[in-house]
Amino acid sequence: MKLMKNTLITAYWLTTVALFIFALVLVFTWTPTESTMGDVQKIFYLHFPVAINTFLACLVNFIASLAYLWTRRRKYDDLAVASATVGVLLCTIVLMTGMIWGKSAWGEWWTWSPRLTFSLLLWLLYASYLMVRPSIESTTRRALVAAVYGVVAFLDVPLVWLSVRLMPDIHPNTIALEPKMWLTVAAFALPVTMLSFGLIFSRYALYRRENDRVEARQQEEEFNETADAAATLYHQGGLTS
Repeated sequence: MKLMKNTLITAYWLTTVALFIFALVLVFTWTPTESTMGDVQKIFYLHFPVAINTFLACLVNFIASLAYLWTRRRKYDDLAVASATVGVLLCTIVLMTGMIWGKSAWGEWWTWSPRLTFSLLLWLLYASYLMVRPSIESTTRRALVAAVYGVVAFLDVPLVWLSVRLMPDIHPNTIALEPKMWLTVAAFALPVTMLSFGLIFSRYALYRRENDRVEARQQEEEFNETADAAATLYHQGGLTS
């Protein structure tokens, strides 16, 4: 069973890598070059799928946080922190690729447009989520505070998405691409999504193993303390008699 599981995991990651290579080949050999921005526009094929997966990682954190608040089960807190970790990584890539795009398109590395501002806020919210957790010693309290924080932090996701429709923004409302370009976006979206969720569940499995070891050690310590206390009482009783 373990061998089969490891084989499936290896096949999953090899497939992800193969799909990434295929998407890159499409970008540089098959997809037409955009007339205005030239080769720099090709970064969009990575930027857009990573942005969507950033939202999905935040959504997983939101759902897991709600599930923890409802059930108080530790596994949902583990899933929430795993998805937040991957979400911060993806959001970092979005901001970096967006800056490269912006320098070519608008002549600036950064502009305080609504979408960029809310995107930076999203990164700050989830980075803070990860930094605050270790400062709370109580496991139960940490999970509870993080769950409430995760629910509130998710409110920024629709603001990022809707900002260009609700406010004046340098970003376009719609994205006009040729059919071949959209096919390339789709070709990139699949391996990016596989990578994102593969990382989430890899981190989740790691946290579960770590917490299982901690809980087992705590149970062993509690058992030993109880056994020592019982032995002490037994010896005291024997001495008294």
